[in-house]
Amino acid sequence: MAVARADGTAHRPLQPFTIDHFRAYCWNLVLDDGSTWEPEEFQLAFAEDLFGDETEVWLIVPEGNGKTTLLSGVALYHADYMPDAMVPIGASSKDQCVILHNQAGGFVRRTPGMDKRFRVYDGYRRITALRTQGRIQVFAADDRTGDGIIPTLPLLDELHRHRDFRLYRTWRGKLDKRGGKLAAISTAGEPGSEFEDIRLKHRATATEVTRNGGHVRAAGSGMVLHDWAVENAEDVEDMEAVKEANPLPTITPETLRRKRDSPTMSLAHWKRFVCNIATRIEGDGISPEEWDALEEKDLKPNPDAWAIGFLDLGWKIDTTAMGVLLWESTTRRVIAGVKILEPPVKEAEIVPGLVALQKRFNPVGWAFDPNAGGQQMVEMLDTGRHPDQGGVEFNFLE
Repeated sequence: MAVARADGTAHRPLQPFTIDHFRAYCWNLVLDDGSTWEPEEFQLAFAEDLFGDETEVWLIVPEGNGKTTLLSGVALYHADYMPDAMVPIGASSKDQCVILHNQAGGFVRRTPGMDKRFRVYDGYRRITALRTQGRIQVFAADDRTGDGIIPTLPLLDELHRHRDFRLYRTWRGKLDKRGGKLAAISTAGEPGSEFEDIRLKHRATATEVTRNGGHVRAAGSGMVLHDWAVENAEDVEDMEAVKEANPLPTITPETLRRKRDSPTMSLAHWKRFVCNIATRIEGDGISPEEWDALEEKDLKPNPDAWAIGFLDLGWKIDTTAMGVLLWESTTRRVIAGVKILEPPVKEAEIVPGLVALQKRFNPVGWAFDPNAGGQQMVEMLDTGRHPDQGGVEFNFLE
């Protein structure tokens, strides 16, 4: 690929997998509105880190900032220039897979000459690069066939929506075979989720951290994180502050204000998907007020009733809770022994609470979310190997 000078002569050809070459490649791609794609600086910064030394590169940015366009362009570019490229795209669901596949396929269909470089197979959610024999293939996050490939550039879309990190870890574990890279793009997730725990941990432990307005770049231990967010939760109604977390130029304080004022916009959605702050979405089955109204003063639960325990892990930014559900009769169930731990929470605080509840109510099992962390703690308790359980037996249920 060469770029013409003003006098009509040509520059020396650009080298693949450099930021100048990628930018020039993107200028040829036609968007669905008929214009050509001019990637923004924040998108180019993400791509530049993909071409650099780190193995894992994440971009966490609010909705509407061109994540799908960027991921589709990166997929086509890599497959077009990497011999025998394998670009698996992991999405949280089949519906999400179709969106990304359609965007990449749309680039091929709309851009002159791209049909000579790619073949799009909609039914198989696959795109083949004809010059390099490379392949772009979309997988749902729970698709077990994803472990039968050797990727050169796995792409994880909307990582916060993935049920767990199994596919991520499977693909990450195979990168060294071909010197591959891994890219993940997402918005904020649920507080206490594995995704958010990794996000927080990397920002806290990165050896190189730079901040510019609403953007934080954290690099170290083979990973780069580009994180766009409103840093102060008190600023979520300040449209100038929210704009700093939304780098796409077409998003302005004025468009943000109209979006915020919509009668369909909830505060929880605004915080999570526009301000990029980890937030639990509203819509719980029972509101806190309804729970409070069910409280019985001086309740003495029956310790001999059939019981099952529950453990809700929060760790760093959300509370941790534990308790038991007692089935006293067909018309009466009691939640008892509830213990709330404020974040940050350590394992040394959790285990004694579980032991006390197990001794008191002898639940037949414990329900917990394996995606919220603590798997090693639970496994040790379940097998009787935890040093703090004092011989008390547990049965954990996923």
